[in-house]
Amino acid sequence: MSVVSTSDPRAEHERTRAALEAALGRLVEMVGGIDDLEAPSGVPVWSVGDVGAHLAAVYLAYDSAVTDDGGVDWDGLLTGREESFGERIAAVNALSVGLIAGEERKRLGAILAERGAAFLRNSAGLAPDTPVPAPWYGPGRTVPLAAATGLMLSETLVHGLDIARGARRPWPITAAEASLVIGQAMVTMMPLALDAEKAKGVRIAFDLDLKGGPRLAVVVEDGAATVTRDAAPRAYDCRIVAAPATFLLVSFGRTPIWKAIARGRMRAGGRRPWLAPRLSELISAP
Repeated sequence: MSVVSTSDPRAEHERTRAALEAALGRLVEMVGGIDDLEAPSGVPVWSVGDVGAHLAAVYLAYDSAVTDDGGVDWDGLLTGREESFGERIAAVNALSVGLIAGEERKRLGAILAERGAAFLRNSAGLAPDTPVPAPWYGPGRTVPLAAATGLMLSETLVHGLDIARGARRPWPITAAEASLVIGQAMVTMMPLALDAEKAKGVRIAFDLDLKGGPRLAVVVEDGAATVTRDAAPRAYDCRIVAAPATFLLVSFGRTPIWKAIARGRMRAGGRRPWLAPRLSELISAP
């Protein structure tokens, strides 16, 4: 598939770093003002404090990966967890919640600030395509720094919303922020998150058009997926048009797809529009 790229990787990476720094500041301020960290969050079975602890673990993981300081013993943590991508991530998520507990949670805001700032500091000046070890996604797995930064922004935005819902605080996610996540992180992560079993024998080409954001060609073909930005024209089975923030929240299960459609923020077209729900069935967020 030929590609006509209209994005500037370095400039977009810098915008993602700036968005992450701003979102981190909002997150730390919000967490610092929460008195009850045991309040239910937007994630079933997780408290507000659990979500914050998970985020702190994510920040530590990516900072350790960027610096390669051996701060996390992933071989030890993940021994015996060589399941599917989704099962592996679920296991890592469950482990992450317990890494900050008890009295240490009283410092949650400060810990998030320290670890988020450390990632930004230690990744500054590195090229967007610098490979970053990501063993939690699979043995020997790496992702480009641009994707890692986009994932950090994604975790901050989505889990910030989970915390805000539990704390009854506002947490807006802008189209610009969501577009950066989609363009920087989802291009890398969607193929990894494909359910290979469900995708066996499937051949579907999706045209994903984010209003004011990136345009992605998502092609699922017999157990594998490719995601391409700014792809050359081709025939698609289904076109999905959505507002970037809506697509982000639907992808991560924070907004029901029926509500997005009812509000006019997502619609399907093309020659086989009824295939739109298949995208989330085949590629699901962990």
